[in-house]
Amino acid sequence: MTDCDPVLVEHVRAASRQMVRELGFMQATLAGTEYPPSAVHAIMEIGARQSLTSAQLAEVLYLEKSSVSRMVRKLIDAGELKETTSTADARAKLLALTAKGKRTLAAIHAFGRQQVIAALAQLPEAKQHIVGQGLATYSQALQAHRIGNPLNPAESIEIQQGYLPGVIGRVTEMHAHFYARSVGFGQFFESMVAAGMAEFAPRLANPCNGLWVAMLAGRIVGSVAIDGEGLGNNTAHLRWFIVGDGMRGTGVGRRLLAEALAFCDRHGFAAVQLWSFQGLNAARRLYESEGFVLNEERAGQQWGIQVVEQRFVRERYAVVT
Repeated sequence: MTDCDPVLVEHVRAASRQMVRELGFMQATLAGTEYPPSAVHAIMEIGARQSLTSAQLAEVLYLEKSSVSRMVRKLIDAGELKETTSTADARAKLLALTAKGKRTLAAIHAFGRQQVIAALAQLPEAKQHIVGQGLATYSQALQAHRIGNPLNPAESIEIQQGYLPGVIGRVTEMHAHFYARSVGFGQFFESMVAAGMAEFAPRLANPCNGLWVAMLAGRIVGSVAIDGEGLGNNTAHLRWFIVGDGMRGTGVGRRLLAEALAFCDRHGFAAVQLWSFQGLNAARRLYESEGFVLNEERAGQQWGIQVVEQRFVRERYAVVT
């Protein structure tokens, strides 16, 4: 199990308590209804799945079956739910929303969406996406702990190839944030990345070029590109390799790099090269584990401030021991 910063633990606990209060879970009723939180969640889960048995609902809500049975009876008496006999098993009773229940569900969703919209409106767009990604990952981790199934965030990642709307801006954003913190780059570097991505995107039509992005909940959280024509000499240029905040150390970067290198091998490039900077030790270890060798090191100011640039080269069919 990964060690956790005690200060971070207390920050998460405090934030969780505040969220519970702000969302109204300390009150007797929830989401503008006359029902307690458990009943509101029951209506939402039955609505999302069309129908559930009481036993299935208890499992979804992580509640005792006896508590769920009492709650279901109250919702049936209130006209929110109806029971029908399962066609697959005559012994099973399926719960579904009535017309009234569907209206209640619509009102619950409207109430909840307005809460989220009002809160997110207080944040810049970049932080809005961080909130969404962080909450999704944290909720998955809580569930993984409860059911005893260790969570690997990389398993939720989908790798997609090719251009996607917004990819130029998002890849530029990830580079700008990471390198501002780690190296001290500023506006000049960000502009150079954006210009390079904008020049490269139309060239994806050439089959020797490729772009891969890691997607989590519809959000780009990593990228890598292969420019197969910029260097000549049958040498591929690995570019714009970046993993977003919160996803480093999950294996996503290794997956992206593997996709790019497999592409290079399929196309028969004699070598693959990339440029990095002195001090990015985690990245260097990853490159070297995939057969890259430090080939050149020099001081340079092409990114706006002086840094020690490093060129890594991977010869075709390099063997890693």
